[in-house]
Amino acid sequence: MVRGMVKGVDRTELADFLRHCRARVTPADVGLSHGARRRTPGLRREEVAQLASMSTDHYTRLEQARGSHPSRQMLAAVARALRLTGDERDHLFHLAGEEPPRDRSATEHVRPGLLLILDRLIDTPAQVVNDRGDVLAQNSMDKALHGDMSARPEAESNLIWRYFTDPSARELFPPGDRDLAARTAVADLRATSARRPDDARLAELVRRLRARSEEFSALWNAHDVAVRRADVKRFRHPVVGLLELDCEVMLSPEHDQRLVVYTARPGSESRERLELLRVVGLQDLIRG
Repeated sequence: MVRGMVKGVDRTELADFLRHCRARVTPADVGLSHGARRRTPGLRREEVAQLASMSTDHYTRLEQARGSHPSRQMLAAVARALRLTGDERDHLFHLAGEEPPRDRSATEHVRPGLLLILDRLIDTPAQVVNDRGDVLAQNSMDKALHGDMSARPEAESNLIWRYFTDPSARELFPPGDRDLAARTAVADLRATSARRPDDARLAELVRRLRARSEEFSALWNAHDVAVRRADVKRFRHPVVGLLELDCEVMLSPEHDQRLVVYTARPGSESRERLELLRVVGLQDLIRG
């Protein structure tokens, strides 16, 4: 047995993680008065226990690596008391030998902060998508690059659906890049499906894609998994020509929404063509 491991609980790491998280939370963060002078930063153990509705002795034992296997209800209560992020909560469950709750679902409501950033990106394409691949928002430059997804029926505003069912969507990529783009899209969707097995809309999207595209079905059966990250992508725009763009993917705190930004390196030919694309996009906006 690994030292510190008891019935799937990594007691040593769990204790260290709890102490670390407790030290960074101030009484004001959780609505408590600061009270008398404190010898150490953060909350006291009895305060965490109070917030989690558990005995101080039980919580103390967890921090001293002497505790028994905590229940799922207790772990959830401690996560709330310590103001853990979703990723930190999952880590807490893993340290306790438990599977994290599967309560995350893709949302179609774009957070105000993401929209604020999108509004300020005036010279580079940017879009907000959820982890199913639904396009939730675009700036004018992205509409000039990918087309206006808001003008399409809701069922067709999904990037993966378009790629495997609409030949014009593939025309935007050089022929040599299309296989990799297909594999990457399916691998990312596989990872999302594993995170949210109860997402009915995601399951329906996969079912429709498998029925419509033999290529998608074969890639899905290959069971490759990879979360979409920063990359370099090439696009064949019908007006400005070939664009080689750095693709940066910024995740929301819950990882269910992504701000995708495409930039060209200063001084490059793609940078000049991107500027031309901005002019084209503005002309289309004025005509519209």
